[in-house]
Amino acid sequence: MKKLPLLGNITPAQFLSEYWHKKPLLIRQAIPGFKPLVSLDALQAMATKDHVESRLVTAAGGHWNLQHGPLEHLPPRTQKEWTLLVQGVNLHDAKADALLRQFRFLPDARLDDLMISFATDGGGVGPHFDSYDVFLLQAQGQRRWRIGPQKDLSLIDGLPLKILSKFKPNEEFVLEPGDMLYLPPHYAHDGVAIGDCQTYSIGFRSPSYQELGEAFLQFMADSIDLPGRYADPELEATSKPAEIPRHMLATIADELNKVRFTDDDVTIFLGEHLSEPKHNVFFTGPAKPLTVGKFAEAAAKKGLVLSRKTQMLYRGKHVFINGESFAIGRADKVTLEALANQRALDGAAIADASDDVMDALYTWYQDGWIELG
Repeated sequence: MKKLPLLGNITPAQFLSEYWHKKPLLIRQAIPGFKPLVSLDALQAMATKDHVESRLVTAAGGHWNLQHGPLEHLPPRTQKEWTLLVQGVNLHDAKADALLRQFRFLPDARLDDLMISFATDGGGVGPHFDSYDVFLLQAQGQRRWRIGPQKDLSLIDGLPLKILSKFKPNEEFVLEPGDMLYLPPHYAHDGVAIGDCQTYSIGFRSPSYQELGEAFLQFMADSIDLPGRYADPELEATSKPAEIPRHMLATIADELNKVRFTDDDVTIFLGEHLSEPKHNVFFTGPAKPLTVGKFAEAAAKKGLVLSRKTQMLYRGKHVFINGESFAIGRADKVTLEALANQRALDGAAIADASDDVMDALYTWYQDGWIELG
């Protein structure tokens, strides 16, 4: 793999072996001359929407306050120590999405979203830690970061934010536009704005095993097949009617132990789970969709691109898109894997697509999952 300026001119393999999950990396001018992709007015407009996750953090006089969106009004720019956080900006802005996709040297199954933080002088969210990896890219102004690898991650009680009670930084950096800081999970950090400041956070999915376990059991509930019904023809009279019979426990335990899951079950579950759109993601199909024939003609000329909101993954014979899955044959594998990896198909690839693939593409086009190029 080639070296990436984004990673300080080291290869993705070097980054993963030396830094990922291990230690911070400060990259000066990861994106030289970088400027904000989204204005404060545009961020504020996003924050007024029900389907956009946003928060307003203020710290006037040392008193922390957190307000969840929709946010109709922001404090005046002249007021110090406030921060607007807008999650998932990549879902709503093409430039933000293009920036997020620069991090696709890591799997889409792990890449989460791009959050933008706008803060006035002194603004921040307090010393804290994240449970996932994060890249912090400076877009406007300056931010002073203090970081440390502390083991004590206890929090201050009674606050609306998760703020570390015993923050002990051992390094400090001031980031300028284009600078970027990578932090592994659970690495303590505190960023404070120096004047007006925009910081872009590229975050990664790190689901808890508890979350995955609960979701997997729900998924498996639809595929469990345990025929028959409990019976006890050898039942004997009892003097302890409230006690559950030992035979009943043993019989039911034997039946429940017949429940098995395979690697294929886990693959399908994980693909559907990781590609499932978040609760606030909605798709809109074309107002006047083309007919099947016109769609095929247009796609062969213009190509197709996945919607910014679409998550498409695959593994083996399985393809996953926006929480749905299906098995594919060898003939269709190349086309659909190319679409997933490139997030686009050119006209030539579409011209070679099978009828089954074209049927799927047309359905996705109608649903707003895919768009003409």
